[in-house]
Amino acid sequence: MKTKPVLTLTDVNAILDAAQKEAEANGWGVTIAVADDGGHLLGLRRMDGAPPFSADVATQKARNAAIGRRETQAFEEMINGGRTAFVTAPMQSLLAGGVPVLVEGEVAGTVGISGVKPDQDVQIARAGVAAIV
Repeated sequence: MKTKPVLTLTDVNAILDAAQKEAEANGWGVTIAVADDGGHLLGLRRMDGAPPFSADVATQKARNAAIGRRETQAFEEMINGGRTAFVTAPMQSLLAGGVPVLVEGEVAGTVGISGVKPDQDVQIARAGVAAIV
């Protein structure tokens, strides 16, 4: 039987705190979503000033990073690179800002950020991941 890493509540809170700190340092109001390796929500934090729709978008980015086993930026780049048929895939929010938490090459969970520019969403998500890996 295989053993796999999973996020604990302590990990989730560390990710949320680090991502929030990164967003606040830059004056960005975003929503931060943390999901398990199956894309199921473990934690959500919508900061002051974050648009209401960002809660759903951040959650979908976290989910897609989990089930896709990669950063959601890869999906956005595929679409922008001409593979436009991929927009009909049964996934929502194929935008940059979903980042997996990799432990020993395994996806232990994911972080999804929504509320600012794509590269800024990714920056915040990576800061969250860096808090625990």
